[in-house]
Amino acid sequence: MSIFWFHLCKADEDLPETGSFGDDPAQIVAKALLCFNDKYIYSSCEESSRLSASGNLDVPPEYTDEYCSGPCLSETHLVLNCIENIMKNFVFYNKATIHDIRDTIKAGCSYGPERGNFDVEEHLEAEESGSNKATTSIFFGVGSIIIGLTPFL
Repeated sequence: MSIFWFHLCKADEDLPETGSFGDDPAQIVAKALLCFNDKYIYSSCEESSRLSASGNLDVPPEYTDEYCSGPCLSETHLVLNCIENIMKNFVFYNKATIHDIRDTIKAGCSYGPERGNFDVEEHLEAEESGSNKATTSIFFGVGSIIIGLTPFL
């Protein structure tokens, strides 16, 4: 029994220190913010095109090809992975989530109408507007069905 307990305790020592249960929330956020300044993650991408803690991606449209096919894209994903490994529900200062940033990058690097648009806040507004329209359509549809069935009740 004591051998089993020893192995169980030893296994806890091997766990990574990212977001462990005893960490203070401020320490966890501070660890996540360090991902933006990690010289091993952001080593080739120009500072002006890097993702910031505010949640902004300042990639000019004329720099899209270089951003999407160069080191900035992969280094930005490394930063997002670093943050996510520490704090899955990280929210940037502009209220964007890691998922929102990834969606903006995907749209900005796509070959569709959003190519070259890395404005995270604009992407958030469009997404929010689209979800409001969908919700309104659902309520309108359900309301119509209820009104239509009323005479039969």
